Amino acid sequence: MNDNGHHDHEQEHPESEMVIISNDEGEQESFQVLYRFEQDNGNKYILLTPVDEPEGAQENDEPIEQEVYAFRYEGEGEQFSLMPIEDDNEWDMVEEVLRTLETEFDEDES
Repeated sequence: MNDNGHHDHEQEHPESEMVIISNDEGEQESFQVLYRFEQDNGNKYILLTPVDEPEGAQENDEPIEQEVYAFRYEGEGEQFSLMPIEDDNEWDMVEEVLRTLETEFDEDES
């Protein structure tokens, strides 16, 4: 997060959307956008995964579990603000969306 509370958005590859977020130590970290969605109430959500591969990711062919971060967001285009999800009902809804995406991904893989 930069000083004005916004996150810089960057498009490195046309097929994958990237977001740069400053962590608590001020270091910039890259995340790939997995999915964006909007609820009927107008709230928008984004699912991100770190770009850096976990240690040992290339040592074997076993699937690596990816960390996924979910946020509510406001704004459009290259500048938007990420907000933590603090409501249990929101978390339940986001987890359901993530489970659905995992199921669809698993079906596509087989």
